[in-house]
Amino acid sequence: MLTIEKTMQDYIELEEKFGAHNYHPLDVVIERAEGVWVYDVEGNKYLDCLAAYSAVNQGHCHPRIVKALKEQAEKVTLTSRAFRNNQLPFLYKELSELTGYQISLPMNSGAEAVETALKAARKWGYKIKGVENDKAEIITCENNFAGRTITIVGFSTEAQYKDGFGPFTPGFKSIPYGNAEALEKAITKNTVAFLVEPIQGEGGVIVPPEGYLKKAYDICKKNNVLFIADEIQTGLGRTGKLFAFEYDGIRPDVVIIGKALSGGCYPVSAVLSNKEILGVFKPGDHGSTFGGNPLGAAIARESLKVLTEENLVENSYNLGKYFMEKLKQIKSQHVKEVRGKGLFIGVELKPEAKGARRFCEAFMKKGVLCKETHENVIRFAPPLVIKKEEIDWAMERVGEVLNAP
Repeated sequence: MLTIEKTMQDYIELEEKFGAHNYHPLDVVIERAEGVWVYDVEGNKYLDCLAAYSAVNQGHCHPRIVKALKEQAEKVTLTSRAFRNNQLPFLYKELSELTGYQISLPMNSGAEAVETALKAARKWGYKIKGVENDKAEIITCENNFAGRTITIVGFSTEAQYKDGFGPFTPGFKSIPYGNAEALEKAITKNTVAFLVEPIQGEGGVIVPPEGYLKKAYDICKKNNVLFIADEIQTGLGRTGKLFAFEYDGIRPDVVIIGKALSGGCYPVSAVLSNKEILGVFKPGDHGSTFGGNPLGAAIARESLKVLTEENLVENSYNLGKYFMEKLKQIKSQHVKEVRGKGLFIGVELKPEAKGARRFCEAFMKKGVLCKETHENVIRFAPPLVIKKEEIDWAMERVGEVLNAP
């Protein structure tokens, strides 16, 4: 039995020795967390400006969500979908009431929910639209990120995500992000869906031109193509609206959610749509042993209540503006652009800044945790429970680092 080590380096060495090296984390070993703060094994305190890639929008270890987890865990955690449970029906109902979508299909990870949406779109194309068998096409955007499955990396335009994993699933077509005309040109009689992130998160917090989503949505409607919004990272308050697509006044045919759906306490995701689209699934067509389990459903129900009852969406909108203003006030020679919506903010650095990683490492030493994306972008996405004084505390330190040589 391994002895519990006491220094961060001991933990790092254990991880490097016994774990697969598919991540390059910052060298901080977190032991506990509460709200926007996390603490390492040596007692150092940090303000979390990543929020587990938006999975902990409600803050770390939110007491209401943890209480729901404990109470349900003592009753029943898993029944599989072979039997019914008394939590899932309420999750269905509450998701519908909150979002306005008729029905939903629960899964676990975001990637599973994306796969679910893709399967639904294809089957809808064959059974409802009348596309010839095995000819369905789905249009995606360059620079996208939707997960790590073979199918999903197959339609990525990031070379590393694909290297060594082919052959890939056919039936996907990639177009430039933010270009509605390219979408219109790419559509054929076999196009069944357009999958898009309202803001590209992993791609570098890329905000499309104003009105882009509305134009794309109208093009899809005109051509009987499903508009699928991947809101796994942008949804549930992150951008200052319940969903980022609300800024364009549209209503996607399919919405994919995950991450903050469980407040970071458990993997829960879902696909939201109407009966015509999700109704193409019949018993045996699709499923998941853990998807819709009573523990996950109970946690998701409380996570949604926290989001709405504690006004976290509004907090994201208001403090997101404040956070952006504070960042823009930092006149650094390294910064090319500050962009984002709500508390989903990217700071793009100039090429001569020599990458964002070194800045994130310097932030860490000053007690602020965030992560680089696409080499030159620093992403700031703290839990939505953050307060003004905590932003001020972080910005003082961020300024010191960005103004350093």
